[in-house]
Amino acid sequence: MVDRVLVTLDGADRDPDAPLLYADDMGALRGDGVFETVLVRSGVACALEFHLGRLRRSAQALDLPDPELGRWRAAVERAAEQWGTEREGMLRMIYTRGRDGDQPAAPAKVTSGDLAALTRPTAYVLVAPVPARVVAARADGIAVQTLSRGISIDLAQAAPWQLLGAKTLSYATNMAALRFAHRMGADDVIFTSTENRVLEGPRSTVVIARDRTLLTPPAKNGVLPGVTQRALFVEAGKAGWDCRYESLYTADLLTCDSVWLLSSITLAARVNSLDGLRMSAPENAAEIIDLVDRGVARSGAVGDW
Repeated sequence: MVDRVLVTLDGADRDPDAPLLYADDMGALRGDGVFETVLVRSGVACALEFHLGRLRRSAQALDLPDPELGRWRAAVERAAEQWGTEREGMLRMIYTRGRDGDQPAAPAKVTSGDLAALTRPTAYVLVAPVPARVVAARADGIAVQTLSRGISIDLAQAAPWQLLGAKTLSYATNMAALRFAHRMGADDVIFTSTENRVLEGPRSTVVIARDRTLLTPPAKNGVLPGVTQRALFVEAGKAGWDCRYESLYTADLLTCDSVWLLSSITLAARVNSLDGLRMSAPENAAEIIDLVDRGVARSGAVGDW
């Protein structure tokens, strides 16, 4: 049983212990690139088409060359097949601007399309075991700390170069927030805006439940559109739930029936403690978890999204 799988976009199987990136790759030097993280179950990459679509949108936001989705799809399917069917895997699609020295000098006046044409990107697919924390989060829930992101919900639209709706490799702030939360005795974080609006987690989407209604902050507030959240809304809508995109205040987290952090690998993690306040599981917690599992399982085919 392999412990990692590495495939490049030319379809080549690479030794995951052998060097792949150059030292001057812009992804390593500046975090100048995008990525997607995909759950592999039974040898299949879950919700792959939605992940590919989001990869393309993120690449466009960074003026990277338009990803050749057919090649990406083939590389992902090859990597997932090689990972096997016996256990879950965490698959990452990595797409960077490439080597610093490979970037030709840009003309004085250049369009976004010209910038992309000048780029010689790095692209590969890596599969590794699902982290141990995921099993505990799914089964027992998570303790969460709210932290200010220090930005307004208007920033995404006022300053699109901030890339708030793109899944970029620049994750240093997110990881710093998680380390801070761990020092405070929490497992994860929910970011809030300067207006005390709920944003997202460092690696998750926030969803709250009230009776038979599910609510999540809209993308216009500067949050990354969530794959697992989308899968839940599709499946829950079929089951008679009212699913809405609405701005939420921090106080809404304390007055709802339950709070969930949804992500592609953990799937559904119920918040069992928020800023030290214990939160009991609602009667429909098992139903929400089941809706997420079913939604992700049914969202893998082309055209489902």
